Amino acid sequence: MKRLLPLCLLAIAVTSTSAQTSELTVQKIMQDPDTWVGGLPDDFVWSEDGNWLYFEWNPQGAFASDSLFRVAAGGGEPVQLSREERLAVRTTFGGWQHGEHVYDADYGRKVFTWGGDIYVLDRSSGELRRLTATGDNEGGARFTPDGDAVVYVRDGNAFKLHLENASITQLTDLQSGRDREDRPGDAQDEWLKAQQTELFDVIRQQQEERDAREKARERDDAHREDGPPTYRYGDGRVFGLQVDPSEKYASFSVFSPSQGKNTIVQNYVTESGYAEDLNARAKVGGDETPRTVFVQDLETGDVVEVDLTQLPGAYDVKPIHLLDEGVTVDSSKARVLQAGSLTWSGDGAYAVLQVTAGDNKSRWIARLHPESGELTVLDHQTDEAWIAGPNVGWFGVGLLGWLPDNRTLWFQSEESGYSHLYAVDVETGEKRQLTRGDFEVTQVFPTRDGQHFLIVTSEASPHQRHLYRIPVTGGPAERLTIDAGQEGVAINPAEDRAALRHSTSTQPFELYLQEFGGDAERITHSTTPEWEAYAWRTPELVHIPASDGERVPGHLFRPENPNGGAVLFVHGAGYLQNVHDWWSSYSREYMFHNLLADLGYTVVQIDYRASSGYGRDWRTAIYRHMGGRDLQDYVDTSEWVGSEFGIDPERVFIYGGSYGGFITLMALFTEPEHFGGGAALRSVTDWAHYNHGYTSNILNTPVNDSLAYARSSPINFAAGLEDPLLMPHGVIDTNVQYQDIIRLAQRLIELGKEDWELASYPVEGHGFTEPSSWTDEYRRILKLIRETVGPDAHR
Repeated sequence: MKRLLPLCLLAIAVTSTSAQTSELTVQKIMQDPDTWVGGLPDDFVWSEDGNWLYFEWNPQGAFASDSLFRVAAGGGEPVQLSREERLAVRTTFGGWQHGEHVYDADYGRKVFTWGGDIYVLDRSSGELRRLTATGDNEGGARFTPDGDAVVYVRDGNAFKLHLENASITQLTDLQSGRDREDRPGDAQDEWLKAQQTELFDVIRQQQEERDAREKARERDDAHREDGPPTYRYGDGRVFGLQVDPSEKYASFSVFSPSQGKNTIVQNYVTESGYAEDLNARAKVGGDETPRTVFVQDLETGDVVEVDLTQLPGAYDVKPIHLLDEGVTVDSSKARVLQAGSLTWSGDGAYAVLQVTAGDNKSRWIARLHPESGELTVLDHQTDEAWIAGPNVGWFGVGLLGWLPDNRTLWFQSEESGYSHLYAVDVETGEKRQLTRGDFEVTQVFPTRDGQHFLIVTSEASPHQRHLYRIPVTGGPAERLTIDAGQEGVAINPAEDRAALRHSTSTQPFELYLQEFGGDAERITHSTTPEWEAYAWRTPELVHIPASDGERVPGHLFRPENPNGGAVLFVHGAGYLQNVHDWWSSYSREYMFHNLLADLGYTVVQIDYRASSGYGRDWRTAIYRHMGGRDLQDYVDTSEWVGSEFGIDPERVFIYGGSYGGFITLMALFTEPEHFGGGAALRSVTDWAHYNHGYTSNILNTPVNDSLAYARSSPINFAAGLEDPLLMPHGVIDTNVQYQDIIRLAQRLIELGKEDWELASYPVEGHGFTEPSSWTDEYRRILKLIRETVGPDAHR
């Protein structure tokens, strides 16, 4: 039942606000942000000596694109680098990286790659030594523990370069293909081959000659004193190749591309004048590819393939009940296990492996005994939904690292319900939780001496991030930064100061320098006078009562002269935070909401269920039903603006892009009594047509959980459309593909629906880039808002 406002109240709202204006326009908001807002500083990093901070910047849009600047560690005016300085080899600081031997034992030298070649920096003198100058791409460079050589990877194999005489030793000989006895055969082919051998002398002679050549080659290989043993790894490709610091073992994985069928997107506006195909992703439910790890004994050449099925609980997964079909599918029968790269301790005494299940409901961190391939579990996390979280990652393979003792491993886990920092003794298996509470750890920096962690967390508020210092044994955290807002952090090598990319909800990101314990100094000014001339609103933090008793965080843009209409914005990505105290990644939408508030609209955006920043339960509340609890939070918000501001549901407009577009479709198709219109931008219309990595975590796969897909896909509910709908979509969107919206358009046509519009943008992908496209899209959105929930629409 739709709730109607008293006619007298409606009439007052209309007559008093219908002529409201704003100094903002859609065209002004949607122009090139570099020239309108100003090019913001980004990609900031300290020099290796800590004397300089480098960053990309385009202040007030003064340049055609970002340019490289630097500023002294003590502050002062940033200086733009010349072209020659930009192209010169620079050594930058990326953390102390314990156990990785990027530095030698006394931190006097650092090895790194630049432009595909290897260099060594003397950190005292600043002298650079170039070790390679090839057309190949060398990577993974590290010192040997004694510092006398550098080990690196080139073209799928590992090499050691001796610094004293520049001689190079090949450490591995990994080759594609198979040995003859390992080559798969076909019964019919083998029969025909045997027949040929039996019938023809010439064939027998050729076979004997070939066998003799191969045996001679094998004898020669066996007697090579300086050559590594050969291993043929089959038809895939090698990744994650490492040689342990003791140089006894090499570890690597072999990746075979998925057999899933890729999709094709067509680009119609091309330089050639011909329509061109763009290869894109496969759809959810395609073949999953197992990934395992191999360990080769470099002395004997013996290779052990690590058996992942030895992990406890490898196939312990609850069956999914397909209630709509009355059957149960045991998804464990198709479960695959996927290993990440091996992580060796700095002395080579320990090796650690992360393994995830293909359904991402289990993650193991295990010690690997390389001589046998045996695994000893250090941490085992399971989740009936899916494993993720800050520094855990959407696919469960998270960040981890070593402390200087070479036996303590740190990692993050949502075991407690929030992503926290843990440490484990790899020898004893003793595990300690280092941080705890209803907050998340989002960045981790071990100190050089290994006595502390510098961490960024949301401990002060879920809407803020700050830098803290804690002992590696755990304990109280010392807060090092003082200003509210988001602070992307780069720690100076001296660990006495940090560079901060700081902002507020009304002030875009600027760079600050702060000595720990002191005040932060702003070193950039990016915004233009034209942009600064407008009085940008600080949205009010509100908590909206949800129907299940939770309080949903939201931002309210309150108009000075309400016109009786409301606009609800839905952020994208699902797992993303938009209610916070820093500058929004939806900056255009933020400015658009200021325009709407000028025109009298009440604007609300919320961190609905599935958003990031609020822990595991908030994140997984949409498991097996997207468009369930998340959409209900918007239904509750519609009711809230009614109870708080007297806004009728027919005067509530909802819009958003990507996941936000999906929620908009579900809102108008399944809960039309709570909304008066909407705009679904680049929206997912059928989850069975989206990608595997994102979708299978939340909905499993269409084959083993058809109910989840049926109740989560808007195309199945299109018959419920009652209110005006705008659907803008980029034609060359390789993420949420144009086919998605075309299929929904055909469905709406067949259902006889009339009040909808498809707006196609021929040169745009998932994220629009052309100001003209942004302008056209938001002019249409504003027009529809005025026509559906504006004061003139309800006179």
